[in-house]
Amino acid sequence: MFTSQASRARKTRLEQLKQRLAQEHPELGGLVEQYAELDRIARRTGLFGAGQSHAWSIAWWPVVPVLGTFSSGKSTFINGLLGKAVQRTGNQAVDDHFTVLAYAGGGREQRLPGIALDADPRLPFYGVSERILELEGGRRGEASPVNSYLQMQTVANPLLKHLLLVDSPGFDADQSRATVLRLTDHIIELADLVLVFFDARHPEPGAMQETLEHLVSGVRERHDADKFLFVLNQIDVTAAEDNLDEVVAAWQRALVQHGMGGHRFFCLYSDEAARLPDDPAMHRRYTARRERDLSEITQRLELLGTERSYRLIAHLDELTRRLENEVVPVLQRARRRWTRGVITGDVLIYAALIAAVYFSGLLTPDLAAGGLRVAWFGVINAHSPAHVLGIAAGVLVVVVLGVHYGLRRWLADLMAQRVPVEGEQGYRLRQAFLRSTRFWRGMAASPVAGWGKGMQRRLTTIRENCSILVRTLNDLHTRPGAGAADAPEPSLAAQPQENAGHANGKTAETPAVKPAVHE
Repeated sequence: MFTSQASRARKTRLEQLKQRLAQEHPELGGLVEQYAELDRIARRTGLFGAGQSHAWSIAWWPVVPVLGTFSSGKSTFINGLLGKAVQRTGNQAVDDHFTVLAYAGGGREQRLPGIALDADPRLPFYGVSERILELEGGRRGEASPVNSYLQMQTVANPLLKHLLLVDSPGFDADQSRATVLRLTDHIIELADLVLVFFDARHPEPGAMQETLEHLVSGVRERHDADKFLFVLNQIDVTAAEDNLDEVVAAWQRALVQHGMGGHRFFCLYSDEAARLPDDPAMHRRYTARRERDLSEITQRLELLGTERSYRLIAHLDELTRRLENEVVPVLQRARRRWTRGVITGDVLIYAALIAAVYFSGLLTPDLAAGGLRVAWFGVINAHSPAHVLGIAAGVLVVVVLGVHYGLRRWLADLMAQRVPVEGEQGYRLRQAFLRSTRFWRGMAASPVAGWGKGMQRRLTTIRENCSILVRTLNDLHTRPGAGAADAPEPSLAAQPQENAGHANGKTAETPAVKPAVHE
């Protein structure tokens, strides 16, 4: 019952994702089915349960969190970027929620509770209610305080059509600080671009030590450190002393002390709250600096939709390679160790039994036959009917098989303790290993249940379809050297999929791709 419900929920969510992509990213319509095909492979090997999907391991829309201390200008920046007063602003901590700003598809702007984020797998906080409950010290089954930390605001601005902005609460508040920091770490992992705001009104960059040290110190360890943009906001306060370069240099030195010498600060201020002197030259200089940096940030935001499309495809391609080259080999090695253990155990146990019988006098040398003779076999053979001999032989077979399968089970349970319960992407490694050691699978069977050349061919097909999707995106965004008469390559998004309807009732063109092989 539970399995069927989980399976239906997964299919429904994938279908919803496919429909939304058909509206906003039609070039990626076929990508959802490729993720579903990889899910089928994971289920065949026992790595996934009925409700799991690789599609939940990545945010399908670009995520841009805006982080910083309270009063550092985060909300003011977001309001200016969107051209309307969406978020409350002030000199004190005015909001203790993470607010995810999403596109208002129907033009209706409204604020929704955190459950709208927790229950939608396309969004960065999907399933986060259980984490919050754990952080708050609650028990499974209790109501999660997700609505106390998360909310969604829909805004009718085209910029949000292809990305999600996340306004964060200030890190300064003592109440629930640990939960806020943990949620911050969670969304940073999913983010495509991270804007970290600092307040230039502080004469010294000491706030970094207390409020953002864990964030800044961790950036240098990341392979995607270039997605962090550091913003020194409200730089108009430096105009009175005309020492903008000195203030920026002080903050730069603070970054260098944290091992981040390769990053620079973007300098911003709000027109409404600016306190620039009347000097026209200074006005031009500060305005030019602000406009240059704001333009660069805006360009990064506008390109995120395209970057995310390529990243989704690259993520799927990487998942297929990790499954084949990292996950499956772990199970194969564990299964081979188990096989060697069973064979060795069988040999030792049966040798010990034969030795025990021999030294007990039940086996005697038979020089004429050149071997061993069962001392009491002749007596049984002479005085017992045939069916008794059959029963004795049957009992012997049962004992031998019982010893063998008991050893298999015992070694499987013992060696399973050395296999992680769960791996990346939620792979159930231990369960997959135990599935590969079940009693009906022969010792010479494939080391991993459900895995073989057929599965490898299916992974190859997924990777080939990823290449087709990349070429489709290239045709959409740029075609260097292409002539006007060149016909675009068919898109994988147009591929008819099993049990999938077509957007708006239109029948799509069939591309030249290899169809997925379903279970």
